[in-house]
Amino acid sequence: MERQAGHDLHLRLPQGHWQALERHCRQSGESHSAVLRKALADYLDLEHHTLWQLSTSTAVVEGVFGGSLHVSDLADHGDFGIGTFEQLDGEGILLDGICWQARADGSVCRAPANEGIPFWVATHFEAQQRFNLSAINSIEALGAQLDPKRPGANLFVAIRITGLFDEVLMRSVSKVPKGVGLLEASQDQTMVRCSNIRGTLAGFWSPAHTTSLNIPGYHFHFLADDHSSGGHVLDVQAAELQVELDLQSNLRLALPQTKEFLEADLSGDIAATLHTAESKPKD
Repeated sequence: MERQAGHDLHLRLPQGHWQALERHCRQSGESHSAVLRKALADYLDLEHHTLWQLSTSTAVVEGVFGGSLHVSDLADHGDFGIGTFEQLDGEGILLDGICWQARADGSVCRAPANEGIPFWVATHFEAQQRFNLSAINSIEALGAQLDPKRPGANLFVAIRITGLFDEVLMRSVSKVPKGVGLLEASQDQTMVRCSNIRGTLAGFWSPAHTTSLNIPGYHFHFLADDHSSGGHVLDVQAAELQVELDLQSNLRLALPQTKEFLEADLSGDIAATLHTAESKPKD
């Protein structure tokens, strides 16, 4: 077996293995790659349908932005997810095991392995549902179409949406000094509006009962296919999009052991502040 650039694999299978794989793919409709990914995940004991999260939304609201882990640590916990970087230095998108950093100046780069991360949500993405959506004229309309596809309001769902977007409105927050909370930080954000662009929405649905842990409702970051733009999604329009859902039945929470986190007051009600900081600014 020879590993090529990126994540491509070239391997030679015995005739019996190949015939069994072909037969399974014909019967199930799965691709060869999907079957091999599942087989490797089982063999390597990767956790399926498990949401791994670093820190909490309350800590983020209170300005606990110091990196407690690094980008290189994400590979141990998933190949898909979203988050941010030390002192809110841009928006993070983890797709197919590669972590991208959308900066406040509008640029997108592959995040350095040693870049600190204070908050992140990740999973080993394995689609359980696939379907198309059409006539999406707002982020609210997207959510309304996704709602009936979820099993209920009380489970996490990882969501990957791809296609040609008529318009995507995004923001990326600038790096902030220590002591600045999320609401204040969100006042200094770069807004980017892209039109007629192919890309991916990576995100999660989080239940309302987890507000102190995560951002409730839908939370998406966008990455253009050509890596020309990305960020936290505020609004979206598209004629048709392809959707994949991965229902998350397990939650693993990693709490930082930094002095900053241990001494922070995380007892307040953050619901209103979090909603204001994460929503599209009012005109």
